[in-house]
Amino acid sequence: MYTSNLIGFGLAVASSAFIGSSFIIKKKGLQRAGASGCRASSGGYGYLLVPLWWIGMITMIVGEFANFVAYIYAPAVLVAPLGALSIIVSAVLAHFLLKEKLRKLGILGCVLCVVGSTIIVLHAPGEHGIGSVEEIWELAIQPAFLLYTASVVAVVLVLVLYCEPHYGQTNIMVYIGVCSIIGSLTVMSIKAIGIAIKLTLEGSSQVARFQTWVFVMVAVTCIITQLNYLNKALDTFNTAVVSPIYYALFTSLTIFASAIMFKDWSGQSASSIVSVLCGFMTVLSGTMILHSTRDPEKPPAADAYTALSPQISWMVHANGEIWKQKESDELHPEFVAIIRQDHFR
Repeated sequence: MYTSNLIGFGLAVASSAFIGSSFIIKKKGLQRAGASGCRASSGGYGYLLVPLWWIGMITMIVGEFANFVAYIYAPAVLVAPLGALSIIVSAVLAHFLLKEKLRKLGILGCVLCVVGSTIIVLHAPGEHGIGSVEEIWELAIQPAFLLYTASVVAVVLVLVLYCEPHYGQTNIMVYIGVCSIIGSLTVMSIKAIGIAIKLTLEGSSQVARFQTWVFVMVAVTCIITQLNYLNKALDTFNTAVVSPIYYALFTSLTIFASAIMFKDWSGQSASSIVSVLCGFMTVLSGTMILHSTRDPEKPPAADAYTALSPQISWMVHANGEIWKQKESDELHPEFVAIIRQDHFR
């Protein structure tokens, strides 16, 4: 049991290191692409020709694969909170490589994440032995988890069909709510697939069993939905706000769903459960502090001008004539005019 947890812990830490590094490497690649062509935020795809961006992409894929394997060996209550370590890695690398200053409160946030993760590791429950995908299926169709799944589907339908058209662009919880709730089912299905692969590699093939493919279809559907609404959230709201809220909801719901389906807390003492919860709250606090100290990215000068220029309209007296600028007009480089305040409207 402890050996499996140790393997899962090592893979989760390695995953965080790879994923955290990938953000910085890809950003460096995007900066190089933007320096010689159209920026990605303006619709450019020049970064696809930059080798550094592809290195970052491969690094992220390796990290996600390590995270996938970690769920095979360790319970979600151990693996999910360790995702906060990727934030520490990216913050430290950004301080040295991107010159994004890590403030004192940011260092405090990093320390809290490490302390909380250590508490979780020391008190995390062991993974229960599972001998076939049928056993996972029995866990998935137990009344408690079926009730959770039905609640998830109902809440997601309300958020997508009613809340998104009315509040999607103004309330951050709509998009984050959908991807976080669906994300808990994503982890459960991925964990089931991972166990099926592990059993198959050990000689007990699970490929021919229909339950394996049901979990695969559920995982693909959930991943597509989750990524779609996470991208909407990132495109609509500030990343520094989206990331900690998404991490808090996603991790909390994942731990809750895993406790229902895999009975992670079965046989655990009350002190161990409280310790894990305290560790998670410590990690969550560190994540919030770390994100709150991040400096917002400054938009490029061209983008700032573009954002402001459509809102400006003025009248100019020149040679006795009155001229009003239109959006399609361009100023001649030799044109000089004095704009009076009363001509702005």
